[in-house]
Amino acid sequence: MYFYDWTYILVLIGVVICLAASANVKAVMRKYSEVYNSTGLTGAEAARRILNNEGLYNVQIECLSSDDGDHYDPRTNTVRLSYGNFNGASVTAVGVAAHECGHAIQHAKGYTPLTIRSSMVPVVNIGSRLGIPIILLGVLLSYNETLIQIGILAFSLSLLFQLVTLPVEFNASRRAVAVIDQYGLMSVQENKGCRKVLFAAALTYVASVAASALQVLRLVLLFGGGRRRK
Repeated sequence: MYFYDWTYILVLIGVVICLAASANVKAVMRKYSEVYNSTGLTGAEAARRILNNEGLYNVQIECLSSDDGDHYDPRTNTVRLSYGNFNGASVTAVGVAAHECGHAIQHAKGYTPLTIRSSMVPVVNIGSRLGIPIILLGVLLSYNETLIQIGILAFSLSLLFQLVTLPVEFNASRRAVAVIDQYGLMSVQENKGCRKVLFAAALTYVASVAASALQVLRLVLLFGGGRRRK
Protein backbone atom coordinates (compact mmCIF):
# COMPACT_ATOMS: atom_id res chain seq x y z
CA MET A 1 0.00 0.00 0.00
CA TYR A 2 1.38 3.42 -0.96
CA PHE A 3 2.22 5.63 2.01
CA TYR A 4 2.53 9.36 1.60
CA ASP A 5 5.05 10.86 4.00
CA TRP A 6 4.12 14.54 4.30
CA THR A 7 7.28 15.26 6.30
CA TYR A 8 9.25 15.22 3.04
CA ILE A 9 7.89 18.74 2.67
CA LEU A 10 10.27 19.76 5.47
CA VAL A 11 13.20 18.33 3.55
CA LEU A 12 12.08 20.12 0.39
CA ILE A 13 11.82 23.44 2.25
CA GLY A 14 15.34 22.96 3.59
CA VAL A 15 16.68 22.19 0.11
CA VAL A 16 15.00 25.28 -1.36
CA ILE A 17 16.42 27.50 1.40
CA CYS A 18 19.95 26.17 0.85
CA LEU A 19 19.72 26.47 -2.94
CA ALA A 20 18.47 30.05 -2.67
CA ALA A 21 21.28 31.02 -0.28
CA SER A 22 23.87 29.32 -2.49
CA ALA A 23 22.61 31.01 -5.64
CA ASN A 24 22.61 34.38 -3.88
CA VAL A 25 26.19 34.14 -2.59
CA LYS A 26 27.46 32.97 -5.98
CA ALA A 27 25.76 35.92 -7.70
CA VAL A 28 27.08 38.47 -5.19
CA MET A 29 30.61 37.06 -5.23
CA ARG A 30 30.61 36.94 -9.04
CA LYS A 31 29.47 40.55 -9.20
CA TYR A 32 32.18 41.86 -6.87
CA SER A 33 34.86 39.62 -8.34
CA GLU A 34 34.59 41.94 -11.33
CA VAL A 35 35.09 45.04 -9.18
CA TYR A 36 38.80 45.64 -8.61
CA ASN A 37 39.91 47.27 -5.39
CA SER A 38 41.70 50.61 -5.62
CA THR A 39 44.79 49.43 -3.72
CA GLY A 40 45.52 46.76 -6.31
CA LEU A 41 46.22 44.18 -3.60
CA THR A 42 45.51 40.55 -4.36
CA GLY A 43 43.76 38.40 -1.81
CA ALA A 44 47.11 36.84 -0.82
CA GLU A 45 48.78 40.23 -0.43
CA ALA A 46 45.89 41.60 1.61
CA ALA A 47 45.94 38.52 3.83
CA ARG A 48 49.68 38.84 4.44
CA ARG A 49 49.34 42.51 5.31
CA ILE A 50 46.51 41.81 7.76
CA LEU A 51 48.33 38.92 9.42
CA ASN A 52 51.59 40.84 9.73
CA ASN A 53 49.85 43.89 11.18
CA GLU A 54 48.17 41.61 13.71
CA GLY A 55 51.53 40.06 14.63
CA LEU A 56 50.59 36.68 13.15
CA TYR A 57 53.80 36.13 11.21
CA ASN A 58 53.58 32.39 11.86
CA VAL A 59 50.33 32.00 9.90
CA GLN A 60 51.01 30.76 6.39
CA ILE A 61 49.00 31.52 3.24
CA GLU A 62 48.49 28.83 0.62
CA CYS A 63 46.84 28.80 -2.79
CA LEU A 64 44.36 26.06 -3.60
CA SER A 65 44.20 24.57 -7.07
CA SER A 66 40.44 25.09 -7.35
CA ASP A 67 38.26 28.19 -7.34
CA ASP A 68 36.54 27.35 -4.06
CA GLY A 69 37.32 25.95 -0.64
CA ASP A 70 38.64 29.08 1.12
CA HIS A 71 39.27 28.28 4.78
CA TYR A 72 41.55 28.67 7.77
CA ASP A 73 43.15 25.53 9.20
CA PRO A 74 43.83 25.99 12.94
CA ARG A 75 45.80 22.73 13.05
CA THR A 76 48.53 24.10 10.80
CA ASN A 77 47.95 27.87 11.23
CA THR A 78 47.30 28.21 7.52
CA VAL A 79 44.96 30.44 5.55
CA ARG A 80 44.06 28.64 2.33
CA LEU A 81 42.56 30.68 -0.48
CA SER A 82 41.00 29.50 -3.71
CA TYR A 83 43.03 30.17 -6.84
CA GLY A 84 40.89 33.12 -7.89
CA ASN A 85 40.88 34.78 -4.48
CA PHE A 86 44.60 34.16 -3.91
CA ASN A 87 45.61 35.82 -7.18
CA GLY A 88 42.68 38.17 -7.75
CA ALA A 89 42.67 41.84 -6.81
CA SER A 90 38.90 42.19 -6.62
CA VAL A 91 36.64 43.25 -3.79
CA THR A 92 35.52 39.64 -3.41
CA ALA A 93 39.11 38.34 -3.24
CA VAL A 94 40.20 40.78 -0.54
CA GLY A 95 36.95 40.37 1.40
CA VAL A 96 37.20 36.58 1.48
CA ALA A 97 40.89 36.72 2.37
CA ALA A 98 40.16 39.13 5.22
CA HIS A 99 37.39 36.85 6.47
CA GLU A 100 39.74 33.85 6.64
CA CYS A 101 42.29 36.04 8.41
CA GLY A 102 39.49 36.85 10.83
CA HIS A 103 39.45 33.16 11.77
CA ALA A 104 43.22 33.24 12.26
CA ILE A 105 42.81 36.23 14.59
CA GLN A 106 40.08 34.37 16.47
CA HIS A 107 42.40 31.41 16.90
CA ALA A 108 45.27 33.57 18.12
CA LYS A 109 43.05 35.32 20.67
CA GLY A 110 41.35 32.14 21.87
CA TYR A 111 37.88 33.11 20.69
CA THR A 112 35.64 30.81 22.73
CA PRO A 113 33.06 29.77 20.07
CA LEU A 114 35.90 28.79 17.71
CA THR A 115 37.52 26.71 20.44
CA ILE A 116 34.20 25.00 21.18
CA ARG A 117 33.57 24.32 17.50
CA SER A 118 37.01 22.81 16.99
CA SER A 119 36.57 20.51 19.99
CA MET A 120 33.21 19.33 18.67
CA VAL A 121 34.47 18.14 15.27
CA PRO A 122 35.36 14.51 16.19
CA VAL A 123 32.12 13.93 18.10
CA VAL A 124 29.98 15.55 15.40
CA ASN A 125 31.62 13.46 12.67
CA ILE A 126 30.77 10.27 14.55
CA GLY A 127 27.23 11.40 15.39
CA SER A 128 26.42 12.44 11.83
CA ARG A 129 27.54 9.06 10.50
CA LEU A 130 25.83 6.90 13.13
CA GLY A 131 22.64 8.87 13.83
CA ILE A 132 20.46 7.50 11.02
CA PRO A 133 21.76 3.90 11.29
CA ILE A 134 20.99 3.89 15.03
CA ILE A 135 17.47 5.20 14.37
CA LEU A 136 16.87 2.52 11.74
CA LEU A 137 18.20 -0.15 14.10
CA GLY A 138 15.77 1.06 16.74
CA VAL A 139 12.92 0.85 14.25
CA LEU A 140 13.88 -2.69 13.24
CA LEU A 141 14.03 -3.76 16.89
CA SER A 142 10.31 -3.19 17.39
CA TYR A 143 10.65 0.56 17.65
CA ASN A 144 13.13 0.53 20.53
CA GLU A 145 12.53 3.96 21.97
CA THR A 146 15.92 4.26 23.64
CA LEU A 147 17.86 3.51 20.46
CA ILE A 148 15.71 5.87 18.42
CA GLN A 149 16.23 8.72 20.87
CA ILE A 150 19.96 8.09 20.94
CA GLY A 151 19.99 8.17 17.13
CA ILE A 152 18.07 11.44 17.00
CA LEU A 153 20.39 13.01 19.57
CA ALA A 154 23.46 11.82 17.64
CA PHE A 155 22.09 13.25 14.40
CA SER A 156 21.23 16.51 16.20
CA LEU A 157 24.90 17.07 17.04
CA SER A 158 25.41 18.38 13.51
CA LEU A 159 22.71 20.98 14.15
CA LEU A 160 24.42 22.00 17.40
CA PHE A 161 27.71 22.29 15.53
CA GLN A 162 26.14 24.55 12.93
CA LEU A 163 24.59 26.72 15.64
CA VAL A 164 28.02 27.18 17.20
CA THR A 165 29.41 27.96 13.74
CA LEU A 166 27.09 30.96 13.28
CA PRO A 167 28.79 33.30 15.80
CA VAL A 168 32.20 32.12 14.56
CA GLU A 169 31.41 33.10 10.98
CA PHE A 170 29.65 36.38 11.77
CA ASN A 171 32.46 37.41 14.12
CA ALA A 172 35.09 36.60 11.48
CA SER A 173 33.23 38.82 9.01
CA ARG A 174 33.04 41.66 11.53
CA ARG A 175 36.77 41.34 12.13
CA ALA A 176 37.36 41.33 8.37
CA VAL A 177 35.47 44.58 7.84
CA ALA A 178 37.28 46.16 10.80
CA VAL A 179 40.81 45.30 9.63
CA ILE A 180 40.02 46.31 6.06
CA ASP A 181 39.06 49.75 7.39
CA GLN A 182 41.92 49.90 9.88
CA TYR A 183 44.65 49.04 7.38
CA GLY A 184 43.16 50.93 4.43
CA LEU A 185 42.78 47.91 2.15
CA MET A 186 39.71 49.29 0.37
CA SER A 187 37.90 52.53 -0.20
CA VAL A 188 34.71 53.23 1.71
CA GLN A 189 32.60 52.43 -1.35
CA GLU A 190 34.49 49.19 -2.01
CA ASN A 191 34.04 48.15 1.60
CA LYS A 192 30.28 48.42 1.14
CA GLY A 193 30.55 45.80 -1.58
CA CYS A 194 32.74 43.70 0.69
CA ARG A 195 30.08 43.78 3.38
CA LYS A 196 27.53 42.50 0.87
CA VAL A 197 29.83 39.63 -0.09
CA LEU A 198 30.43 38.62 3.52
CA PHE A 199 26.76 38.95 4.45
CA ALA A 200 25.71 36.77 1.53
CA ALA A 201 28.27 34.16 2.60
CA ALA A 202 27.00 34.29 6.19
CA LEU A 203 23.46 33.63 4.99
CA THR A 204 24.56 30.25 3.64
CA TYR A 205 25.38 29.20 7.22
CA VAL A 206 21.99 30.42 8.40
CA ALA A 207 20.38 28.40 5.61
CA SER A 208 22.30 25.29 6.69
CA VAL A 209 21.06 25.72 10.26
CA ALA A 210 17.48 26.04 9.04
CA ALA A 211 17.77 22.96 6.82
CA SER A 212 19.30 20.87 9.62
CA ALA A 213 16.66 22.03 12.08
CA LEU A 214 13.93 20.96 9.66
CA GLN A 215 15.60 17.57 9.21
CA VAL A 216 15.79 17.04 12.97
CA LEU A 217 12.14 18.10 13.28
CA ARG A 218 11.24 15.54 10.63
CA LEU A 219 13.02 12.77 12.53
CA VAL A 220 11.24 13.74 15.74
CA LEU A 221 7.85 13.75 14.00
CA LEU A 222 8.51 10.38 12.38
CA PHE A 223 10.14 8.53 15.24
CA GLY A 224 9.79 10.61 18.39
CA GLY A 225 8.26 8.61 21.20
CA GLY A 226 9.22 5.30 19.59
CA ARG A 227 5.66 4.38 18.73
CA ARG A 228 5.14 1.71 16.07
CA ARG A 229 3.45 3.05 12.93
CA LYS A 230 0.02 1.48 12.50
